[in-house]
Amino acid sequence: MKWWRKRRSTAAAGGGGLLALGALALVGGALSGLVVAVFRLALIRADAWRTELIVAAHHQPFAGFAMIVAGGAAAFALAAWLVRRFSPHASGSGIPQVEAILHGDLPMQSPRLVAVKFGGGLLAIGAGGALGREGPSVQMGAVVTRLIGQVFRRPWPDLQRLIAAGAGAGLAVAFNAPLAGAVFVLEELVQRFEPRMAMAALGASGAAILIARLFLGNAPDFQVAIATQAVTATGPLPYATAATLPLYLVLGVFAGVAAAGYNRAIIGMIVLAERLERLPVELQAAAIGAGIGIIGWFLPGLIGGGDEITQRVLAGGMAIGAIPLAFVVRFWLGPVSYAARTPGGLFAPLLVLGAQLGLVWGGLCQLAFPTLGIHPEAFAVVGMAAFFTGVVQAPVTGIVLVTEMTAAFTTLLPMVAAGFTAMLTVRLLRVPPIYDRLRERVVEQAHLPSTTVAFYNLISIWERG
Repeated sequence: MKWWRKRRSTAAAGGGGLLALGALALVGGALSGLVVAVFRLALIRADAWRTELIVAAHHQPFAGFAMIVAGGAAAFALAAWLVRRFSPHASGSGIPQVEAILHGDLPMQSPRLVAVKFGGGLLAIGAGGALGREGPSVQMGAVVTRLIGQVFRRPWPDLQRLIAAGAGAGLAVAFNAPLAGAVFVLEELVQRFEPRMAMAALGASGAAILIARLFLGNAPDFQVAIATQAVTATGPLPYATAATLPLYLVLGVFAGVAAAGYNRAIIGMIVLAERLERLPVELQAAAIGAGIGIIGWFLPGLIGGGDEITQRVLAGGMAIGAIPLAFVVRFWLGPVSYAARTPGGLFAPLLVLGAQLGLVWGGLCQLAFPTLGIHPEAFAVVGMAAFFTGVVQAPVTGIVLVTEMTAAFTTLLPMVAAGFTAMLTVRLLRVPPIYDRLRERVVEQAHLPSTTVAFYNLISIWERG
């Protein structure tokens, strides 16, 4: 039995304890929302600055090329150095680390992780890494709410709830998706429904979004446009007909197969990087950053977190014939970027690949069945949820997240259908959820001889003051 289950009697079970937990979830969520909103604004500016720099550099081809490549190498190397020197657990997504803490397999992290995650994520993603903003956002939110709980000396069960709630708040702000943040806590982080956990998650996500929208606005992250022969218009997608549902089921199978390959590519790149242990991690990161700089010189639209690519797909601004090359580049760029061990997540790159896969399949179905009134953009939206489901294996989170990001509520039934076959496919292929694999590796590398006992001792010392 886990040690915290033995200590549940120390938690305040009365109304006062519940009110305290709710109040701290709101405060922690609001502070997390502020931190992550600033992080998002900084990333937006970094992306714009990178694009401007690449355009300007093309006026001086030789010197400009060298500057872009060297800049990418320097940014990645600095991000990797910050992680190694100041906060090793800031490496990668951060979601596996949060899960390990909640399971009692890792100790809580120093507050300086927030600074490392913020600065390192800004450097790596801003330099063009195919990394998601949600990883740093989740981990920063978890640390912020944990600090709030520690200041008010909450017992471990409530501290655990605040850590999870803060992580959900970070995800909510990262994608402007409050409900997805709360669902993510229950489905992925703690994998159980518990009333206090649910209350804290909802409160933290709601407060975080309230603060973040003061800076980021209220609109969904993506606008879906319906393309016809005459005009492209922004508006709700039509409901799927019964005749098209089998096509969405097939899309889920394709997404599941692609997701299985993507999971293996991520783990494979991490293993390859670890085998190159003779090379300093900063040198490995610099090589990856230089490679991204080279891609950015020739194909600047294919680097970075990927939001602009996803928006072009959903708005009908990307030709279907150009997608196979873009898909292949992004498919490998994500795992390679993640292997650099700089801060950065997986969600945003997944959404890019899912949208591209869905649009191609939708376009082919439109040609094959012209009388069904198929809109490839609807398949792109569903592809995002299906590919997410295949990689993360958290289908409810994926469906809610994509629905909130696109406001495409009319695609809920197709998402359920594609999510079902995507989940079935990866399970039949015996591919474990990506965050389970990553968490196992994080715990193995921590080299803690008796982690649960060590964590118990750490909390006991903190509680004694």
